[in-house]
Amino acid sequence: MLFCRSLVLARSLDKHIWPIVRTSSNLVHITHVESTVLRRDGMDSRFVAAFVAGGIAGACMSCTLLYRRDAEAAAAARNELGLAKTTSTSDRQVSTFTHMDDEIVREHFTRNIQFFGEKGQQRVARAFIVVIGLGGVGSHCAHMLLRSGVSRLRLVDFDQVSLSSLNRHAVATREDVGMSKAECLAAHFARIYPEACLDVCTAMYRKEAEEELLGGEPDFVIDCIDNIDTKVELLAACVRREIPVLACGGAGSKCDPTRIRIVDVAESVVDPLARAVRHRLKRDHGINGGIPVLLSTEKQRCDLVPVEAEDGKSLKDYQVLPNFRIRTIPVFGALPAIFGMACAAHVVTTLAEQPFDSEPVFRMQLQQYETQLERLRDREDSKGSADACLGVDLEVGKSQRLHKDFTSSVL
Repeated sequence: MLFCRSLVLARSLDKHIWPIVRTSSNLVHITHVESTVLRRDGMDSRFVAAFVAGGIAGACMSCTLLYRRDAEAAAAARNELGLAKTTSTSDRQVSTFTHMDDEIVREHFTRNIQFFGEKGQQRVARAFIVVIGLGGVGSHCAHMLLRSGVSRLRLVDFDQVSLSSLNRHAVATREDVGMSKAECLAAHFARIYPEACLDVCTAMYRKEAEEELLGGEPDFVIDCIDNIDTKVELLAACVRREIPVLACGGAGSKCDPTRIRIVDVAESVVDPLARAVRHRLKRDHGINGGIPVLLSTEKQRCDLVPVEAEDGKSLKDYQVLPNFRIRTIPVFGALPAIFGMACAAHVVTTLAEQPFDSEPVFRMQLQQYETQLERLRDREDSKGSADACLGVDLEVGKSQRLHKDFTSSVL
């Protein structure tokens, strides 16, 4: 970047009016006289421009190389300690970072201002949000947060973009395959909202990196992790730090967008991932509720893809990381995208102080069904229509309809 800027400066010096330039030997003396560049001792001004630009470029490249060397050494030391690789796209003071007064930025988010109002959009713009897990759900969530005007995002993921993830990733292309997911998003985001401050963390969430990944007093954390152990540790840390957090359930092997709900973790009984997280939070950390979870009430349509181990190997030999699942789950890309959009909608509306209430999840047990059926029968008997109703046998099969017995009185 510094090298490019030096080249631009050289072109600008060669094109526009020169100031006074003196060498130590006083061989060259160039002044502006009615847009005419004078020569002295046979030296052309373009040669001087190239000479000066070359010096600037060399100094900038030296600084860049030294900085990169120090950064790589620091990154190596951090990797040895198991910490995150973190970079930032801005050196601005984020505590006072706001540019809604900028004419271009204001027009960029004019529809949001019309929707949330001036104060609501200001709260969104000043928010600092951490998104952990940048796959199908997390990439779409971060993408919409940025397009909604969130001016500071911390993007956290240890994984790289793969060919198989392109069916559900928000912005990645084939050219991005092999690139860090966090860096991939940052590169695309810089072209969408250049003024935003992006903290890029190529790391997996672990206790050792808690302060680094959750520090800075974020206004919201969005958990888009699909590993139970990591997910539980992250949610427990957010509760301990009193950071508002939204957890995301499983989006794999589902296709019905109308079944998505936001419930308390205590009510997460219909989603296998959220149910396992609820159990672990209660068992390991004594957390019974208070964490919103976005999930789908739809049952999974597919099982995990089977994997057969080679002779002399066990399935654990195929694990990328300890305690991570080996088999993959089929994913229809539309559902992770909608999950991510729903997460962003919940967070942005909450920040703007205009939250919405999600529809509750009803899950009646067998005894509840039987109670309701008995009450319905009593009501029908009181109206004298018992002989004309459907006959349902609950003794066999427990609440399953076995036959329809229409009596002659119906006819």
